[in-house]
Amino acid sequence: MPLYSEDIIEEVRSKNDILDVISGYVKLQKKGNAYFGLCPFHSEKSPSFAVTPSRQMYHCFGCGAGGNVITFLMEYENYSFVEAMQALAERAGVKLPQKEYSAQMRQEADRRQRLLEVSREAGKYYYMLLRSPNGQAAYQYFKRRGLSDAVMKKFGLGYADKYSDDLYRYLKKKGYPDELLRDSGLISYDERKGGHDKFWNRAMFPILNVHNKIIAFGGRVMGDGEPKYLNSPETPLFDKSRNLYGLNIARTTREPRLLLCEGYMDVIALHQAGFDNAVASLGTSFTNGHAGLLSRYAKEVYLTYDSDAAGVKAALRAIPILSAAGIAVKIIDMNPYKDPDEFIKALGAEAYQERVSNAENSFLFEIRMLEREYDLNDPQGKTSFYNETAKKLLRFTGELERENYIEAVAEKYQIGFDNLRKLVHHFGVQADIHASRQELKSGIHEKKKKEDGRKQSQKLLLTWLIEDTGLFSTIGRYITPEDFTEEIYRKAAAELYTQYETDGEVNPAKIVSMFQNEEEQREIAALFHAHISHLDTKESVEKALKETVVKVKRNSIQYRIKQSNPTDLAFTQKLAEEKLQLQQLEKLHISIK
Repeated sequence: MPLYSEDIIEEVRSKNDILDVISGYVKLQKKGNAYFGLCPFHSEKSPSFAVTPSRQMYHCFGCGAGGNVITFLMEYENYSFVEAMQALAERAGVKLPQKEYSAQMRQEADRRQRLLEVSREAGKYYYMLLRSPNGQAAYQYFKRRGLSDAVMKKFGLGYADKYSDDLYRYLKKKGYPDELLRDSGLISYDERKGGHDKFWNRAMFPILNVHNKIIAFGGRVMGDGEPKYLNSPETPLFDKSRNLYGLNIARTTREPRLLLCEGYMDVIALHQAGFDNAVASLGTSFTNGHAGLLSRYAKEVYLTYDSDAAGVKAALRAIPILSAAGIAVKIIDMNPYKDPDEFIKALGAEAYQERVSNAENSFLFEIRMLEREYDLNDPQGKTSFYNETAKKLLRFTGELERENYIEAVAEKYQIGFDNLRKLVHHFGVQADIHASRQELKSGIHEKKKKEDGRKQSQKLLLTWLIEDTGLFSTIGRYITPEDFTEEIYRKAAAELYTQYETDGEVNPAKIVSMFQNEEEQREIAALFHAHISHLDTKESVEKALKETVVKVKRNSIQYRIKQSNPTDLAFTQKLAEEKLQLQQLEKLHISIK
């Protein structure tokens, strides 16, 4: 049962254009009638994430994520349905009727609120312990790291006691049930120990979301225990691939750029030195989700990663992800020190600001790191280096931008502008030839895993129906919702037919909201995003459509024969009528716009 009436859900959805909303998270480029970008829900190098304004839906052909503007916000922001509706309603100026909450959904919203309460209580308890006699080891650790009391307070730093059930007993006295504590990620359970703390004998770093709510924790062990740093597991509140440490503060600054670090202490040290625009990822590799989050608050990011080999590798991995999100990237040189924390302790804030001012262009940094892999004193090494550099220059699709980078690289490495330009062109032609050989020869854009032919034809027909509603009058006499053999396809088709019969038009994005289950929403989105490609003429498209319609009807008949009772005379008569319809379909000419 939905939280709100269908009319309210549709009003909120229809007043939030999906392209406007998703463009705030993902860099999109128009291709045909859709906009494509890198999927924010999985790592990829080639854009497979499509937003189709005419359908008000999104779909990723790589990981299968899909839905309407409401489901996007739920998946990206880790919002509940209530929170997504509230955010979109506020954005569109729609007043939500609170009385329409269902008991089930109110319970879900209350549970999320209770989890936030548990995290807040834990944060207060850790904060208090740090300033108690039991927390002196952690307090002195922070002091040795050069942190002032003021910055400790600013970040809410704390301490988890050395007793492994200390927080558990505290939260139980507060009246929180075991099930809630388990879901919070703060308490673990086993048959022998019962409830025990996830964090103990650790200096604690609360992790806040952009709304200044504690959603997780990081802990640094006191002593020789392992692991040295431990983060909360993922919970209903916390998705480490879509949250950044310190962003709740950094987003409120008026700095035109954000500084991206690797760890908690780097962020805190930078803030203490006056650089309140510093953030860090949370114990995971940098992701598309992180880049999308950053793109909401800055168009320029300066990487201030560790100067060692691991830091360089992490920077090289983050650069293309940030660039794909439309973020300009520069690299801050930390040498001869390992990280921002060490650098500032040794040379101070003014010297760090000088490094920021002299930050290196990210592409030139990549080429400089590439240079290390080749012996430029050897003719073969130099040739290989130039070849790889030329391939990297193909990244720039804009002619002016590419020419500028060719000029900069040619000047630095003394290759000659014309020579490098010809080399880039050579590899560009090769890449185009290779891509053309890899194209699918069939008319259907398939997933990597080949789908069942029956499902595929039904999905394709549903896509055709929303793209050309004139087909309803042509094939509606032969194909009904009952011909869609998959239950979820049949429900979608029934709603689509009803919409057309009632309004003379279709609204696929509205259909997504009919389904509460996330997997069903993804599947519905995929239903309306099958593609016909490489069909150049109207005649070839009409032929493919005709074949699809006939296949759907034939599969429907075969499916029902398998499900039927052979002694059912009514079904036998109906079957004879449908076989006649199939014969008529095979002779029918179907025209498209």
